[in-house]
Amino acid sequence: MLEVEGVHTYYGAIEALKGVDIEVREGEIVTLIGANGAGKSTLLMTICGSPRARRGQIRLRGKDITQAPMHEIVRQGVAQSPEGRRIFPRMTVLENLQMGAMTAHPDNFERNLGRAFELFPRLKERQHQRGGTLSGGEQQMLAIARALMSEPRLLLLDEPSLGLAPMVVKQIFQVIEQINREEKVTVFLVEQNAFHALRLADRGYVMVNGRIAMQGTGRELLADEEVRTAYLEGGH
Repeated sequence: MLEVEGVHTYYGAIEALKGVDIEVREGEIVTLIGANGAGKSTLLMTICGSPRARRGQIRLRGKDITQAPMHEIVRQGVAQSPEGRRIFPRMTVLENLQMGAMTAHPDNFERNLGRAFELFPRLKERQHQRGGTLSGGEQQMLAIARALMSEPRLLLLDEPSLGLAPMVVKQIFQVIEQINREEKVTVFLVEQNAFHALRLADRGYVMVNGRIAMQGTGRELLADEEVRTAYLEGGH
């Protein structure tokens, strides 16, 4: 579904991605782990078109989207739940979800809204509440639900567990698995919580200083001694 080939991305003169190659096949959950500043979020933003890749190619279902406008990438079935949630704090939960549905067929709105509330019952209870008054966990639920309202075939998730309590993290990961299994949505997951991410993932990549340093199945990376030492706190 998604192919990233030899991608170099810069911020001014600083090279953030240094020839990244990644593949996400249809129906998979693929995770990207790495330390802070490794370039993980930059890769997701580059896939979405901001910043642009200076070299290399990004293909979605075989079509080159490297230079495609962001709105066109969304229309082709890509949605992102960004790091830090970035909901609209002054809008209600319902208004945030309506914003997420802008590129979806209007006839599907009620069905998609019902599904979002089914996945996240708390959002139904809070639908008339302003986004900025929600808890951190509720805001993360809203960010994911807003992305799903666009009816994506590929969902990009950037640090969905960041700053959340363990029980909320568990719920978020359960929903990600449910979205993939029941909605048949392909998921590319960037996470610092390597243990949960690799347990969930079909395959994973490890990024170090803007390069892919390692790849394998989720099970293989969980068992790898170097990964365990660097990212799993001595095996969790």
